[in-house]
Amino acid sequence: MSPAISYIIPFMNEEATLVELFDRIAAATREAGRTFEVIFIDDGSTDAGVQRVADLAAKHPDEARLIQLRGNFGKSAALAAGFDYARGEIIFTLDADLQDDPKEIPRFLAALDGGLDVVSGFKQTRHDPWHKVLPSRVFNWLVRRMTGVPLHDINCGFKCYRAEVIQSVRLYGELHRFIPALAIWNRFKVGEIVVEHHPRRFGVSKFGARRFFRGLMDLMTVTFLLKYDRKPLHFFGKLGALSFLTGLGVCGYLTVLWFMGQSIGHRPLLTLGVLLIMIGVQILATGLIAELMVHMTGDSKPYQIRRTIGLEDASPARIPGRDRR
Repeated sequence: MSPAISYIIPFMNEEATLVELFDRIAAATREAGRTFEVIFIDDGSTDAGVQRVADLAAKHPDEARLIQLRGNFGKSAALAAGFDYARGEIIFTLDADLQDDPKEIPRFLAALDGGLDVVSGFKQTRHDPWHKVLPSRVFNWLVRRMTGVPLHDINCGFKCYRAEVIQSVRLYGELHRFIPALAIWNRFKVGEIVVEHHPRRFGVSKFGARRFFRGLMDLMTVTFLLKYDRKPLHFFGKLGALSFLTGLGVCGYLTVLWFMGQSIGHRPLLTLGVLLIMIGVQILATGLIAELMVHMTGDSKPYQIRRTIGLEDASPARIPGRDRR
């Protein structure tokens, strides 16, 4: 019998929090009267976290499960692995560091019952260092401006989805943070609730400058997909018109000089201008078309599994209703 709720929890070197996190999730979910499973995804841990989860799975065989990846594939890939194996009609994602509080679970469920398809946490009061909070606030502002997604904290890992939302998206790169945006693109209802955020007690943050840069690149991808996936000619037509009019202006300027008796054969302006414009447009167009092709037609999994515990009878190809694109 499939559980009502699946919790997807990627972890890397967070052995100190895993058992307590499971116990708190179990208490909150049982209080809500729902059946559940907690799928932990090891994303290349070098501590004893895998053994901690294995022990949990032995003690709670119907509720605790493990997916151990062959190395560090990143959070999006780890979440994709968990989504592929999740059997619940409602799917939660949480960070493994105990900064997300499972006591908020009933409030997420109430928001779903109120008609939403995606509920995102909003860490209104954060207990993180300023060099993590400030870039996050800038990034969230950019996301709202560029995508129109009405969320204050799209970076928050504490989210809740109906299973059909997850079935409609495919994760790669750093796109896990943009699932609400992709859900809106697929016409699902998205909202947020304010959640309590706790100071970090164990481990270290995985946030860094490279992650911020990758997030910006994926923001460009998502913005393109949201606005132009179904009408790419509107985007490329603007670039084409700009390129054409710029070239026409340069040629017109040189033509006027030619009529005035000036020689233009030795001027590199036309060649240089046209060459730079063509190279820039081709690179941008090629990159965006490639992103579109990856998003729409890619079939390969972004992860490799070393082993599973508690999921041997539930491979992705045999899970009913999990027809992922």
